[in-house]
Amino acid sequence: MSTIRIDVVSAEKSIYSGEAEFVVLPGTMGELGIYPRHAPLITQIKSGTVRIKVPGKEEEEMVWVQGGILEVLPHHINVLSDTAIRAADLDEAKVLEAKKQAEEAVRARTEKQEIATAEAELAAISAQLQAIQKLRKTRR
Repeated sequence: MSTIRIDVVSAEKSIYSGEAEFVVLPGTMGELGIYPRHAPLITQIKSGTVRIKVPGKEEEEMVWVQGGILEVLPHHINVLSDTAIRAADLDEAKVLEAKKQAEEAVRARTEKQEIATAEAELAAISAQLQAIQKLRKTRR
């Protein structure tokens, strides 16, 4: 089977770089599936899990991203995100505590802008929690 090169990069460092049989990403209008020789594409992605099917491995590699930009070329995928974390490195206890704090922040805010900011943070934290749950489900 042919492969496509993928690079997932955060503001701080390269998170994942390698070959993939296919990649699934959280697009703003729904999930995007990318296979080798895909038509060129540039689009926004939302917070969620990037799933990478690595050749020769049964288990997918998963990376959580807090939104960003996806660039697809026929033989290369670039995922650029301010924050990206390998799903295996996510700490469930910290994420649950952050979710609790974000929910309290949403309830405590009164200004529309403050509410919108707190809700966006809560959505990103919820996406991290979903990534942890997906990872736990695949390892059973």
